[in-house]
Amino acid sequence: MERRENRKRVVLKRSAAAAVSALMLTSTLAACSKGDSSSDAERHVLRVGFMYSNSDNDPYLRQQFTDGYELLHPNIDIEIVSAINYDDQRFEQQDPNKKQPDPYEKMKEMLTGSNPADVVIMESNYLKRAVQDNLLKQLDPIIQEDEFDIDDFVPTVINGIKDAGDGYLYALTPTFSSSALYYNKKLFTDAGVTLPTDNMEWPDVLALAKRLAKGDGKERKFGLAFNRWGGDPFYDSQTYSAPLQLKMFDNKAEKMTVDQPQWRKVWNDLAGLYKEKIVPTVEDLNNGGGGPRAVDDAGKAVAFDPFQGDLFINGRLAMTLAGYDYINELSKAKDYAAKNNKPALDWDVVTVPQFQEAPGIGGNIYLSNLMAINNKAQNPDDAWDFIKFNNSKEWAKLKSRSTYEMVSRKSFLKPKEGMTYNIDAFYALKPVPPQDVELDKLYRDKQNLYQVQNLAQPLFQEIIQGKKSVEDALKEWQTKGDAMLQKIKDNPNGPLEPIDGGGVGVGGDVYVNPGGLKG
Repeated sequence: MERRENRKRVVLKRSAAAAVSALMLTSTLAACSKGDSSSDAERHVLRVGFMYSNSDNDPYLRQQFTDGYELLHPNIDIEIVSAINYDDQRFEQQDPNKKQPDPYEKMKEMLTGSNPADVVIMESNYLKRAVQDNLLKQLDPIIQEDEFDIDDFVPTVINGIKDAGDGYLYALTPTFSSSALYYNKKLFTDAGVTLPTDNMEWPDVLALAKRLAKGDGKERKFGLAFNRWGGDPFYDSQTYSAPLQLKMFDNKAEKMTVDQPQWRKVWNDLAGLYKEKIVPTVEDLNNGGGGPRAVDDAGKAVAFDPFQGDLFINGRLAMTLAGYDYINELSKAKDYAAKNNKPALDWDVVTVPQFQEAPGIGGNIYLSNLMAINNKAQNPDDAWDFIKFNNSKEWAKLKSRSTYEMVSRKSFLKPKEGMTYNIDAFYALKPVPPQDVELDKLYRDKQNLYQVQNLAQPLFQEIIQGKKSVEDALKEWQTKGDAMLQKIKDNPNGPLEPIDGGGVGVGGDVYVNPGGLKG
C-alpha cells in the first residue's frame, strides 16, 4: 500500500508542472475578461487544508491545486494548512512509545479549530466519517443553485462519492485513478482462445489464464498477474478479493472470522494459481530479466532492453491488472519497437473482472483528491468557487493531457494520441464501497490490529509450498488471531510480546510486518 501511495505522489508531481504551465498561456485573456478584481474587492484569505504537508511539499501542493486559481483571483491569497505537518514529527525527539497522531482526528481539529480551513482536500477513506460527523457542507443544493454541470462527470466518480455521503454529494474531485485488465492479443490468437471482454466474472478470467499459461523456465508464458511488479501471494489475494469486503474479525475485534467458506474459496483460488504457475512470482520476474543484462546464459553480450523486466511488454504474460499510468509505459514500448525494428505489442484493455456476489464493482478505483467545504468555513463562497474552478471543463481540458491519472469529466477522456484502446474500461465499474466507519474506528483505537493480518502471510506461503492445506492454514490463522486479539484487547496500543528475531508474536510464533496493510 505504501509503495502504491508513494508512486501515486511521484507521478502526480510529474504532471502538475505541465498542467499549470498550460494554464499560464491562457490566463491573461481569462483575467482580462474578469477585470482587475484587486481594486474592486477587499483582499482576503482562502484557507485550503490537506491531510499531510510540510515546507518541502507546499510548493508542489500549490502547483498542483492552487496556483491556477490564485492567478485568476488576485484579491484572494491562498493559505495552505495541513492536518499533519511532517516537519513537526521530523524535528521532535522520537519516543518509540508515543502514540502516533490519528490523521482523521487531526483533520477534524483542522476543520473545527479557532481558524478553520475553508476547503479540505482528502482521500475517499476519510469522506464517509467526515459526512457522518457533520464536518462538511452538502454540495447538491449549491450545485443546483449555481447550475454547475456535473452531468459530464464520470458516473463511477459521482456514484463513488455518493456512496460515502449516503446518496448525496459532499465533495467533488477533478481526477481519479483507476485500473483495468490489460491483455496481449497475440498470445490469445496464437492459443486459439477468445479475447477477453468487458464485464467478465473472475471464474471466466481465471479459466482463460489457465489456458494461456504454458512452457518452462525462462520461456514460460503466464496467464495472469495481479500487478506489474510481482508480489506476495497473500497480498495478491487481498487485491483479488477487495470487492467482497471480507472481514478478518468481528465488529468488536474480539473474534476472528477467517475460518469461513468465502475465505477458503479466495485462498483456494489464489493458491492454485501460484501452485500451477499461472501467476508469476517475484522469482519469475527476476528470471524474466528484472533489468538489463550484459550477457546471456552462455556469456554472450546481449543488447540493452529497457523493458527487460516487464513480462507483459516482452510477450510472456497474457493478462495483467495495471493502472491507467501503464499506458505511458506501453507508449514508450511502442516507440522503442519502432526505432529498433521490432514487432510492437498488440494489446487492449477490458474492465477488471467482477464477482457474482458484487456485480458492477471493480477494485483499484481511487478518488484521492476529494474537495469539500468545511461546515465551519469562514469563507464558504470562495471555497465553493475554488472547488468549481478545479472541477471545471476548462481545468479538465488541461488535466486530460496527463497519462498518470484520469479526469473526472468524461468528455475529455480519450486515448493517448497515436494509440487506440478501450478507455471506457477504466471507468465503467463502481469503486469498492468505503470501509465501514466502525472498522476504521477500531483500527484507530487499537493500533496493533494491523498485525493480525501479518499472521496470514507465512501461512499462505506454506499452502503454496504444499506444507499446509487451505483449511488447516485458515484454522491456524483463526486460532492465532484470536489469541492476538485478546492480547490487543488487554493492551490496545502497547507493544505486544517481544520474541527472538526482532518481531512480536503470540505464543512464540514469529511473523514479519511487510507494510501494515489492513484487511
